[in-house]
Amino acid sequence: QVQLVESGGGLVQAGGSLRLSCAASGMTFSSYNMGWFRQAPGKEREFVAAIAWTGGKTNYADSVKGRFTISRDNAKNTVYLQMNSLKPEDTAVYYCATVLWSAMTSLGSWGQGTKVTVSS
Repeated sequence: QVQLVESGGGLVQAGGSLRLSCAASGMTFSSYNMGWFRQAPGKEREFVAAIAWTGGKTNYADSVKGRFTISRDNAKNTVYLQMNSLKPEDTAVYYCATVLWSAMTSLGSWGQGTKVTVSS
């Protein structure tokens, strides 16, 4: 079955950077659009960024545009999220998922998440 394993989270000061990784298995990774979502304490899970299966198209939530960059390496079955200029409001558990491009929603397969804490 599909397995997604996120890593790279941690504690960082405001203005700092982190790079998240998500390793996929049990699927033909290069055939799927992939995305990152996040869930802050007490809030619903929200879309952050997505990348098409070819890597040629990306989409970002307005709140992260210009600061976050999503990328993928189909040879390594891995999707990345480079997060720069981090803000305290970026604090959340970050999840990767396969994505339905037309709706920017998950197709249903989630990883366990990786926690990002941004201190002010």
